[in-house]
Amino acid sequence: MTTENTSAPEFRFAAVTFDCADPAELSRFYAEMFGLPVTFSSDDFVFLGGKDGAGLGFNRLSDYRRPTWPDPAQEKQAHIEVGVADLDTAEAHLLSLGATKPETQPQPDRWRVLLDPAGHPFCITTLV
Repeated sequence: MTTENTSAPEFRFAAVTFDCADPAELSRFYAEMFGLPVTFSSDDFVFLGGKDGAGLGFNRLSDYRRPTWPDPAQEKQAHIEVGVADLDTAEAHLLSLGATKPETQPQPDRWRVLLDPAGHPFCITTLV
C-alpha cells in the first residue's frame, strides 16, 4: 500500500546473470551474438555491457549442471528470447558460434530453441 507522501523507488534493468562452469567461454559466445564488450572479468565472473549500461553476467558455479531441456531431469531455470530478422540465417550463425539445436522444436516456423555452450536454452524469434 502506498501513501501520498511516499513515492515508489526508481528501478532500472541492469543485467541477467547466467551460472556456468566456465564464465570466459560462455561470455565469448554471447559477446559474439550481441556484439557486447567485456566490461569486467575475473576468474569467476565476466560481465558484458552495452551502451545503455544493461548487460549480461556469467558466474562460475563449481557444481554447475547443464539443463537437460526438454528432459525435465535438470530443468531450465530461465531463458532469453532473441529477436532476429531471419530465423534460418540467425540459426546458422549461432550454430557456427557454438550453439546446438535440440531435436524438440515446439514451433520452428515461429521460433527456434537453441542451447548455448553451457546448455542454457534460448529462443530466436522473428521480429514482427
